[in-house]
Amino acid sequence: MNLIKTLFGGGSAAVSPEQVTEHLKSCLDPNTGKDLVSAKAIKNLKIDGGRVSLDVVLGYPARSQWAALAEQVRAHLLTLVGVSDAEVNVSSQIVAHAAQRGVALLPGVKNIIAIASGKGGVGKSTTTVNLALALAAEGARVGILDADIYGPSQPLLLGLQGRRPESPDNKSLLPLESLGVQSMSIGYLVDDDQAMIWRGPMVSQALQQLLNDTRWDNLDYLLIDMPPGTGDVQLTLSQKIPVTGAVIVTTPQDIALLDAKKGLKMFEKVGVPILGLVENMSVHICSNCGHAEPIFGEGGAAKMAEQYGVTVLGQLPLDLSIRLSADQGKPSVAAEPDGEIARRYQAIARQVAIRVAERARDFSSRIPKIVIQNT
Repeated sequence: MNLIKTLFGGGSAAVSPEQVTEHLKSCLDPNTGKDLVSAKAIKNLKIDGGRVSLDVVLGYPARSQWAALAEQVRAHLLTLVGVSDAEVNVSSQIVAHAAQRGVALLPGVKNIIAIASGKGGVGKSTTTVNLALALAAEGARVGILDADIYGPSQPLLLGLQGRRPESPDNKSLLPLESLGVQSMSIGYLVDDDQAMIWRGPMVSQALQQLLNDTRWDNLDYLLIDMPPGTGDVQLTLSQKIPVTGAVIVTTPQDIALLDAKKGLKMFEKVGVPILGLVENMSVHICSNCGHAEPIFGEGGAAKMAEQYGVTVLGQLPLDLSIRLSADQGKPSVAAEPDGEIARRYQAIARQVAIRVAERARDFSSRIPKIVIQNT
């Protein structure tokens, strides 16, 4: 290829920024399906004769994808006549995105994602922790708020049972950290066997205190592990907590889908965008022979997605290893980071982050605060 360019005089001919930009319009990000120019991912374009250098800045965490994408863009640039060499650097930059109107962003947190289900027992908490671990593995700073006051699961899933958070000033709490993820849960503050016999208003107040009184440390994403249903906690979340978007977890079973639809409609009514659906337990995989069987039905999430105009972010199997890893306090993404189960969680987490990146950005931090004083 270089020989042909040299023979026809293209090897050393100068190329313009406009030509490079136009050429890159046909270079697609394999994760989003969009070209890098329309995605505004091309930064610091420099041209020196036939040598081109540029940065590709993604709006979502994808550290495992950087090298392959850099090589893809470099190879694409070398097909442009006039380009003899190309240097491409890929990175990610996570910014804050807009939440509901009138709800200010939380200090130390750029984006809040609610992981919800209309029904209990669909694997929402396990999905939450594995998505958090997958985002962290891709280079993001991630936290989990366990919003299930009556039945907190995250202390067990993160291997933090019996731990207590510190309070440096007797007013705020430092989040506990495990497997690279910050977390806060009512389970850290009470004994394992203590029942929380609280009415709705107390639960809502506790949720707000756990969220606002925790010193979250510069999080790109805070995942809220929601309790099942559409009650007080969900209403508090939608009215007083800045939620960037919600992910609905369901199984293919008709009764689970009925409740998942209620959860989806609730978020729509209160102005929280639905980022997509995750179909958990979509197929059972036999641990002995590997036979796959859809014991809870097939295609439920796909039908629901078509009905409501949302996206199926991915499907997860009913696999014994997921349960075993969770019970041991080291979920699948951490226990077997190169395994098939982890790969599925990573793909779903990437799609969640991409959909967050597509939301409108929040520019409130750039607006100066006007203070009126008596002089």
